[in-house]
Amino acid sequence: MGPTASGKTGAAVHLYSKLPVEIISVDSALVFKDMNIGTAKPDAATLAKAPHHLIDIIPPTEAYSVANFRSDALRLMADISARGKIPLLVGGTMLYFKALQGGLSGLPEAKPAIRAKLDAEAAQIGWPAMHSKLASIDPATAARLQPNDTQRIQRALEVHAITGETMSSLFKKQTSETLPYNLLKIALVPSDRKVLHERIALRFEQMLRDGFVDEVRALKTKYPSLTSESTSMRCVGYRQALEHLAGNYDKAELRDRGIFATRQLAKRQLTWLRGMDDTIEIDCLNPELNNLVFNEINQFINT
Repeated sequence: MGPTASGKTGAAVHLYSKLPVEIISVDSALVFKDMNIGTAKPDAATLAKAPHHLIDIIPPTEAYSVANFRSDALRLMADISARGKIPLLVGGTMLYFKALQGGLSGLPEAKPAIRAKLDAEAAQIGWPAMHSKLASIDPATAARLQPNDTQRIQRALEVHAITGETMSSLFKKQTSETLPYNLLKIALVPSDRKVLHERIALRFEQMLRDGFVDEVRALKTKYPSLTSESTSMRCVGYRQALEHLAGNYDKAELRDRGIFATRQLAKRQLTWLRGMDDTIEIDCLNPELNNLVFNEINQFINT
């Protein structure tokens, strides 16, 4: 586990070359087909060398839930174990890791009518005001969200509208489910947040050079129903690219907004990691990162 740009893919590919593992992607953005550059999806050569499960499984017009992930991951873990291999779960979608280990929270299915009503209210008063509204209803959930985290603010308000209960209270009620596996949880965290931020900036700039804007333009052509409110387009960078293509701002501002949004994502990921128990932390900036991860897992396997 780790924030964006922490070297998770490189470590996973290294492990694949050394140990009898199969990789399961734990990333809510990599499930979408045709979204390659902006999601930092492993390229074809990397995937040929070290195949990943749960990459490119749905078009960007569809949605993929936490429940979908948990079901798919458990099925794959059972299949991999039956083949005599070790499931290696790699990614940065912390809610997926939480649901896999602790079970689902019993949150209700999305209701389009309520979401449409919340979107209309947000269009009037703005998402920071919606965040303030959430803070008055569910302070614990609001405290871990940024005022511009529209998707999660909307979901928390939707859950309250449907159930009359807060998301934080429903999480507390969830039934813990024991997984039939021995787990080793490794968190790749930076010893210097500033260096991670520099990595994020360099990577987003490289994405722009690699044709990220053209990728989003092609997505709009292939999937005309996509909007900035589509689940896939809420992935970091994509909404900003759509707004750029709509003429809302130039490429320099797209760069700045994309980097800022990615840094905010990393901040949320690190907050999740701090709240997780029994993790082994490894400095993702250490030049020996891959060997350090391998040594921890090799020792775990042979204990």
